[in-house]
Amino acid sequence: MSKSVYNRNAKIDFTKQPMFFGEDNAVQRFDTFKYPIFDKLTQQQLGLFWRPEEVSLQKDRNDWQELRPEQKHIFTSNLRYQTLLDSVQGRGPCLAFLPFCSLPELESCILIWDFMESIHSRSYTYIIKNIYSNPSDVFDKILTDKYITERAESVTKTYDDLIEGGQRWLLDGQVQGLTTKELKRKLWRALVNVNILEGVRFYVSFACSFAFGELKLMEGSAKIISLIARDESQHLGVSQRIINNYITVEKDKEMLQVIQEEEPNTIQMYKDAVEQEKRWANYLFKDGSMIGLNDKLLHNYVEFIANKRMKAIGLKPLYDQPANQNPLPWTEHWLNSRGLQNAPQETEIESYVVGGIKQDVEKDSFKGFNL
Repeated sequence: MSKSVYNRNAKIDFTKQPMFFGEDNAVQRFDTFKYPIFDKLTQQQLGLFWRPEEVSLQKDRNDWQELRPEQKHIFTSNLRYQTLLDSVQGRGPCLAFLPFCSLPELESCILIWDFMESIHSRSYTYIIKNIYSNPSDVFDKILTDKYITERAESVTKTYDDLIEGGQRWLLDGQVQGLTTKELKRKLWRALVNVNILEGVRFYVSFACSFAFGELKLMEGSAKIISLIARDESQHLGVSQRIINNYITVEKDKEMLQVIQEEEPNTIQMYKDAVEQEKRWANYLFKDGSMIGLNDKLLHNYVEFIANKRMKAIGLKPLYDQPANQNPLPWTEHWLNSRGLQNAPQETEIESYVVGGIKQDVEKDSFKGFNL
């Protein structure tokens, strides 16, 4: 089997194609969709485009000098971990999912998803270069920090399995026991892993970044992280929609069988991620806590977040946490950037939407207006 960048089969109806492993894409047409939600998610991502240089870090440079050693450890460790995660996400969706994508609207959504992740990686570099006298020292220690590398394998393994298996499948078809069902199993595991990465693994580090902002420290960095968090909620929505499409509307019997068989493993993947995030919280606060935040609060928070993510894809929540009671309620206004109050002389306003389109205007909305 081979892939082509342009499918010459003019008779193919892409509204009847599966999300993955169908016909190669042809004309990138956006007038008709099998799943309009993916085009909506693309439009939302484009409308929220931003650049880190729009946020001033002048105050952060001064704040950094005043931080205690344990605070510097928390801040730097999280930056390193966030850089690793978005280094993976800055290439993973296009490398792993795009070669097998069969729908134009999903193809476009994945391309923008990948692009926005690269903005996040550039954002961490922007913070690091503005705050640290020796930025290379921060980057060079990412892959020598055992607490980061411990989680690197679980973050990347399913991506690598899908990429390696997919390449063999494209070249040789069903060889060495790699049936289409087993290839879909690799896809499912990668989708679940991405859902966990976007929806669970970032949130301990997000909470720490926001905690600095709550203390009026490193506020520019916190506002950049809030923009990243806003994007990640969009990316989480992409993975959740793909997963739920397979569960409810795609009608792929083979994939449904895989999903059923994989449920114990899927649950274990969530458990493993939560335990890793708890160990990370312990490492972050090994030298002391911050006002308003400690490792125990973060343990409860990551369980709360994991329960929400599992419920969103049809799984029973694992942890004994009140469903609507966020252990860190003050994080909510950072996760919704419109709730932030900005002093324009300190940072640029971040709650804007570029190219946003309001589509719920009724025909009588402008009745009574005269030009």
